[in-house]
Amino acid sequence: MKFFLTIYLCSFYNGVCLTPHTFYDEPHDDIYSCLLSGYEKSINKTKEIGRVEINKHGIYSRFSCDEKKFNKEKKDTKELGVES
Repeated sequence: MKFFLTIYLCSFYNGVCLTPHTFYDEPHDDIYSCLLSGYEKSINKTKEIGRVEINKHGIYSRFSCDEKKFNKEKKDTKELGVES
């Protein structure tokens, strides 16, 4: 089993979130490393978007770390060997 990070970008103002992004190409061995990655990627995305746009649209990020079966031998990007 591996942990996979999913990040959500949402708006406080309209209550809408963009389509979430799961990092299937970056499996984590434990929840600790997945959480650290989630915080780092969230901070980086916040900086990338910038203060003006964050404040203008009320943008915030959230993330989850979900445990799934992982078969690293799968090559097809459509089916990366991840099962719920």
